[in-house]
Amino acid sequence: MPATKSKPKRKRSFPKKVLDAIREAKIIGIRAGTKPHRVIGIWAVVVEGRVFARSWGLKPRSWYRTFIEEPRGIIVVEDREIPVRAVRTRSERLKDAVSGAYREKYKTPGARVFVRGFAHQKRKDATMELVPISGAR
Repeated sequence: MPATKSKPKRKRSFPKKVLDAIREAKIIGIRAGTKPHRVIGIWAVVVEGRVFARSWGLKPRSWYRTFIEEPRGIIVVEDREIPVRAVRTRSERLKDAVSGAYREKYKTPGARVFVRGFAHQKRKDATMELVPISGAR
């Protein structure tokens, strides 16, 4: 019996309208995990048509650590809640591209210290891709 090839799983992507809104927004909302919790503001960037975010604080109760334990949550873009799954980014090439996207997007004098901090390896290693779970139209 011949072996059957399975198609590689393709990650879902956000619609162009949502990507454009994230690209333009300085801050989007996020809630990590499925337990009731408040939505907080984070900086997110779009790289290669994909959405990435880095956590400034890596403490045990941070959104990053919550996503490590429970990778489901939501983002809020233009008053719309969109269910997402967080995926740790392992590619150094993508991490470098995310650093560049932060430099491009957040250029104000007050943002510089955070953009430089996001380029430190410990924060680069905390890069998460946010992937829509379903129906993010």
